[in-house]
Amino acid sequence: MYRLKTLMQAVRPALVKERTTWRIGALGVPRRRYVAPLATEPFLNGTSTAYVEQMYDQWLEDPSSVHKSWDIFFRNAQDGAMPGTAYQTPQPITVPLSVSPEMPGTSRQVQAMPSITVDRQLIEDHLVVQNIIRSYQIRGHNIAQLDPLGISSVNLDVNIPTELTLQHYRLEKVLQNERHWLGEADLDRVFTLPQATYIGGNQQALPLKEIINRLESTYCRHIGVEFMFINDKHQCDWIRQKFETPDAMKFTKMDKRLILERLIRATRFEQFLARKWSSEKRFGLEGCEVLVPAMKCVIDHCSARGVESFIIGMPHRGRLNVLANVCRKPLEQLFCQFDPKLEAADEGSGDVKYHLGMSHERHNHITSKNVHLAVCANPSHLEAVDPVVQGKTRAEQFYKGDTDGKRVMSMLIHGDAAFSGQGIVYETFHLSDLPEYTVHGTIHIVVNNQIGFTTDPRLSRSSPYCTDVARVVNAPIFHVNADDPEAVMYVCQVASEWRAEFGKDVVIDLVCYRRYGHNELDEPMFTQPMMYRKVRDHPQVLQLYSRAKISEGVMTQQEFEEEEGDYDRICEEAYVNAKREKTILNRDWLDSPWRGFFKEVPLVYPSTGIDEESLTHIGKAFSALPPDFVVHGGLKRTLKSRGEMVKNRTVDWALGEAMAFGSLLKDGIHIRLSGQDVERGTFSHRHHVLHHQTKDKVTTKPLNNLYPNQAAYTVCNSSLSEFGVLGFELGFSMTNPNALVCWEAQFGDFSNTAQCIIDQFISSGQAKWIRQSGLVMLLPHGYEGMGPEHSSARLERFLQMCNDDADVIPKYEPEDFAIQQLQDCNWQVLNCSTPANYFHALRRQIALPFRKPLIMMTPKSLLRLPEARSSFDEMLPETTFQRMYLDDGPASEEPEKTKKLILCTGRVYYDIVKQRDERNLAKDIAISRIEQVCPFPSDLVKAETDKYPNAKLMWVQEEHKNMGAWSYVQPRWSTALNRERRFRYAGRPASSSTATGNKFTHQNELQNFLNAALSLD
Repeated sequence: MYRLKTLMQAVRPALVKERTTWRIGALGVPRRRYVAPLATEPFLNGTSTAYVEQMYDQWLEDPSSVHKSWDIFFRNAQDGAMPGTAYQTPQPITVPLSVSPEMPGTSRQVQAMPSITVDRQLIEDHLVVQNIIRSYQIRGHNIAQLDPLGISSVNLDVNIPTELTLQHYRLEKVLQNERHWLGEADLDRVFTLPQATYIGGNQQALPLKEIINRLESTYCRHIGVEFMFINDKHQCDWIRQKFETPDAMKFTKMDKRLILERLIRATRFEQFLARKWSSEKRFGLEGCEVLVPAMKCVIDHCSARGVESFIIGMPHRGRLNVLANVCRKPLEQLFCQFDPKLEAADEGSGDVKYHLGMSHERHNHITSKNVHLAVCANPSHLEAVDPVVQGKTRAEQFYKGDTDGKRVMSMLIHGDAAFSGQGIVYETFHLSDLPEYTVHGTIHIVVNNQIGFTTDPRLSRSSPYCTDVARVVNAPIFHVNADDPEAVMYVCQVASEWRAEFGKDVVIDLVCYRRYGHNELDEPMFTQPMMYRKVRDHPQVLQLYSRAKISEGVMTQQEFEEEEGDYDRICEEAYVNAKREKTILNRDWLDSPWRGFFKEVPLVYPSTGIDEESLTHIGKAFSALPPDFVVHGGLKRTLKSRGEMVKNRTVDWALGEAMAFGSLLKDGIHIRLSGQDVERGTFSHRHHVLHHQTKDKVTTKPLNNLYPNQAAYTVCNSSLSEFGVLGFELGFSMTNPNALVCWEAQFGDFSNTAQCIIDQFISSGQAKWIRQSGLVMLLPHGYEGMGPEHSSARLERFLQMCNDDADVIPKYEPEDFAIQQLQDCNWQVLNCSTPANYFHALRRQIALPFRKPLIMMTPKSLLRLPEARSSFDEMLPETTFQRMYLDDGPASEEPEKTKKLILCTGRVYYDIVKQRDERNLAKDIAISRIEQVCPFPSDLVKAETDKYPNAKLMWVQEEHKNMGAWSYVQPRWSTALNRERRFRYAGRPASSSTATGNKFTHQNELQNFLNAALSLD
């Protein structure tokens, strides 16, 4: 592009040589321009190079954005005006034939321009006005009247930005050592409006006073708009037009009446609960009742644009009101939750009422369409539900074929302190534009109490606004005073239109207050005396709005009182009906019902084997070189090795996994595998996505091309997040029971950064919320001398959260023991040691008539260990998952003579077997391995122990004594044996660190406990 350096040379006294340069013309077409030398124009003397360059760059972007005098000068200079004639009437200039772009082979004449006298002050003043407009667009929100109480600076800054004062522009502009500035005397002067604003409407020029008035009305009243950080001009212009256009915020009488009716319902609901259950915590919405009409406004406008399903996530404040008045959950079911005498008539321990979710379909009277509303159950870990909602939304979009998010959307409600303070918010935002995680825009509503429990914002965040985290993804942020319902509704309309237009996130910062403390039993005056003196005297938003609208004629006083009375009667009738209830149903609070899935079928342990033809077909396809595709040399060897295994009817870990996936895909089961490096596999073993070695972004997925009508296989590397991505995959798994959703940790150790999702949602979700999930967590685990952060997936933590009783042997029929155990457990914890058992475990997830999360300790060194391979024979029809592999060596042939029975789990089995065989102890020592650690196979363990009546018993593990499975196995093994036989432990001693990082120490520890394990003393 032509740069101004050439032009600055032209306007200096010395002439410059003629030159040709390139610039981008209209529509992005490169145009060759001839630039003739220019003499210095008299009016430019004393003007800085930087100033002229600024003007020229602005002119290049938009000629109409600069004063006409500059436009004429630049056009003449660009068109080849001779020296000294840029603003005089020049003679026609002949352009050399070699550089004329319009008519090759001919000459072109430059049109003469009339002489113009340039007014330096006029140019400077127009520039100042443009800067004023831009300053309001950038910083106007800083002085907006956002706090209903009028005491707080919502952005932690009480200072007025200097660029929003005329004095700022008086001090900065200096020309030719002569001060010039705008002042009160200029307020009546008329200025041409730049194209970067819409405040003029159809007017092209306005007095300065009117310009400032309109800017203040747009940006400094009850709405503060943050958007100028967005790096897309079209999006910025779109927002400017929505807020700057005169009279943009218009509401009809019916619109205002609807707002008032919705406010009545939101307010009277809280007042009803306060009357009936004054001593109960309910985390009411008082101080932000406008949230209910705001959410309904979003639903109305998005429904009108085609959205059919809304997935909602929110903390506890206002949840009951949202369930009642946004989702229209029957009030009887809500009021039943306040009765402490009612017991649940179905399974589950339940949860407090303000954590519960729901799923409901209702008719939207505004759009005359049916909409589905789901509120996800959420623990007190506030923002933890965010990625779960996004995953559930993505799943619904996927199964409905909604590739652009026009039919299903998510809405997240946040608290201000949590929004700025909890990192999961940032992690969730960073999923918003990733191809396999985007939900095509989320509407975020922050209920900004301006307080976090008892913590002042100045002590709870470093950013000016609680919403600043949203800036990282260029989400516009609309701050709005919650005491102005019409401003709130307009912001909600714009947010809905933004999502429909751009498919991107948007944030509504609803600045409000809590009328009571953190809950209704809290005393806020302890820590916020000044605020709560104001709150005590501050009228409710319903009072403020109803007075204004009654005086405006929107509703009469009588109509207003009738509306209040009608809703009170609805609540009273529901209250009476609720008192007749004898029990409550936890199923009424399901946020993800699987209609048609739960059927009365006999519980039979499933056979999960498949025919050899399918195994061979999948194996060959998975190991074949794609046609016309350049594969990495090392990968060619891997594929060839896989092909050899298929010929030999054996599988390693990667091949076993592929066969499980491929067979499920053949049966129409969608599979989603997600994690930081899952496409290749952290240990370079999987390679489910092949990359062309000479063409960028060209890939192929062999498992998506197995059968003509197979289900889709989604395998996607994720962001470097565990908390957010695991929550997302959990949400995805909740939508459809007939899908296999897997999340793999880069190393099992790293799952601890997602502990909140594991604790609050996965392990206890069914008990609290009757929510089943078949989510699979793949956690690489194994002690190979890789140090304390790459060894242990903390098996002991998952086992500690298992719900089976260590002192009780379940009273099941022998043939039903395995399936009944699975049905009654909260999740499965497996530590498989063979590819065949891994194959069966994955297929069992779908074959079971119910869904349980699967925690899988996956190997590292076993991925390539020749001994850790399986035969096709272990995967054929009639084969199934083995809860426990029993010893089948010489010791098992004469069990009475066996001196020791070792039980273990996982990869350590291969270490023990190798050492036993080297020491010729195969006849003396039997080794059995538990594959399903939880639920504990006590029936098999007892039978195997009884088989060796004279053998010493020992549990061997590679983890430290205070870790691994020992603390879980010990009491259950003892119970299975009725405490009649003792057994010992062999493994690493107790430690605070999961593993050593020293190779020598690692080998020493391994040898020590192997010696102890194989000792016959």
